[in-house]
Amino acid sequence: TGLEWYHLNPTNSVAMGIKKRNKVSATFSMSSLTDIIFLLLIFFMLTSSLVTPNALKLQLPGKSTPSSSSKKKPNIIKIETNGTFYYNSNRMSRSGLKKSMTTLKKRNPKASVVVQSSSKTSIDYVVTVMDILAQLKLAAVMDEID
Repeated sequence: TGLEWYHLNPTNSVAMGIKKRNKVSATFSMSSLTDIIFLLLIFFMLTSSLVTPNALKLQLPGKSTPSSSSKKKPNIIKIETNGTFYYNSNRMSRSGLKKSMTTLKKRNPKASVVVQSSSKTSIDYVVTVMDILAQLKLAAVMDEID
């Protein structure tokens, strides 16, 4: 009969007294996550533009055409491994080197200097020379010698 069918039919949950369970939604709201990502992106973009590296500006040698300045004798500072400074083959102390660089700057504000040192030379000596050149705003080119 029709009544038996109600009791035997598993799809009719009302007749069997079984309640349907409410399924929990498995969706995830990405809007809060994207807000946080955009805020972090903006934060890092702003802070990275405010950070400026404090480094020495070096003019590295590259391909160029010969100019009138190539006829002049280059200004060469040679640093020995023991910390001895030579400016155009003349031995100098740190203070003498600074005086010579000041004179060079007065004669030619756009002068450049070649700094030659060995890979075995202490970095302290190289930094001393580069510091003098940076204070006087002279262009420097590093050259490694053996």
